[in-house]
Amino acid sequence: MKLPSRLPVWSITCPIAAWVLLVLNFTGHGVGLGGLFEVLLVSGLVAGVLAAVFHTEVVAHRVGEPYGTLVLALAVTGIEVALIVSLMIAGGEAASGLARDTVFASVMIILNGMVGLCLLTGGRRHGEQTFGLFGVSTALATLAAISVLALVLPNYTTTILGPFYSSSQLIFIAVVSLVLYGTFILVQTVRHRDYFLPVVAEADEEVHAPPPSNQMASLSAALLLVCLGAVVLLAKALSPALEMAVASMGAPKTVVGIIIALVVLLPESIAAYHAARANRLQTSLNLALGSALASIGLTIPAVALVSLMTGWTLSLGIDAKSTVLLVLSLFVASLSLGTGRTTVMQGTVHLVIFAVYLFTAIVP
Repeated sequence: MKLPSRLPVWSITCPIAAWVLLVLNFTGHGVGLGGLFEVLLVSGLVAGVLAAVFHTEVVAHRVGEPYGTLVLALAVTGIEVALIVSLMIAGGEAASGLARDTVFASVMIILNGMVGLCLLTGGRRHGEQTFGLFGVSTALATLAAISVLALVLPNYTTTILGPFYSSSQLIFIAVVSLVLYGTFILVQTVRHRDYFLPVVAEADEEVHAPPPSNQMASLSAALLLVCLGAVVLLAKALSPALEMAVASMGAPKTVVGIIIALVVLLPESIAAYHAARANRLQTSLNLALGSALASIGLTIPAVALVSLMTGWTLSLGIDAKSTVLLVLSLFVASLSLGTGRTTVMQGTVHLVIFAVYLFTAIVP
């Protein structure tokens, strides 16, 4: 996307309109409109997503890679963590499995849906795409370690039976998650930043275009947070209607969490899709894998802290079906992203696994 010299009006008015709709929803002034107001909420959500993608491009172009992709991943994850924590506090111990379901859904959506779509799109348009193998393998190794330690190992510890960690184990896993994610950020941005830099084509006008001014980038960064906040809160506001729709179809309640996770991850997904379509697969994979790492690496310590402070038991272990799908996804990702070259074949495999995940969530 070629950036304009100044922010377009729609990129400023869209987040404002989204927040106006949120205020009307919270104050109850939109109830009288009935179904029309829900349509307006959906429209505000879509507008917020599109504005978030635009402001991400502005900030990313100003700070450069890999910092640009890190900005969006941390912004989305920070708001996602705040939402999960607030829902846990509001729902009490009954919401002890909320963090597990959300984190697992995010990992599956990113690792199979987002990555698969990017590989398929890039492969169709450019035939074969390349990326830096060292950076991607570093991200995959870190993601595999945190995912298994946080979501699988609790099923096999014996201090407390079931999908739970004891207090000391929970503290240890939270610290380990922070250490792994913090080390990854250090490697990505300082120690081995070159591992995550894309190979820039000489004719790539988007990369060589003049960066936006500091003032424009700062305003976009602020508006990005405003957009992401609106997207998450609108998704939450629409969740009762989603729950009714899912219940009417006879599908499990976990489907609601998947839909909300899909909405929250839309800005990153669209940005990653645009990068893959423009033959910048490295940027696309930085966005996808970085988002997955931020989601699990920051959410687990946050919800562990809430659990320890409130005394609620935190359910982290996923069931056997989910474990098989998670292990399969990590194994396939290590193979498909293990050569530094991808085609439509790898994208198709990831999307098939994603389709199986969605189908078995609806028909367990």
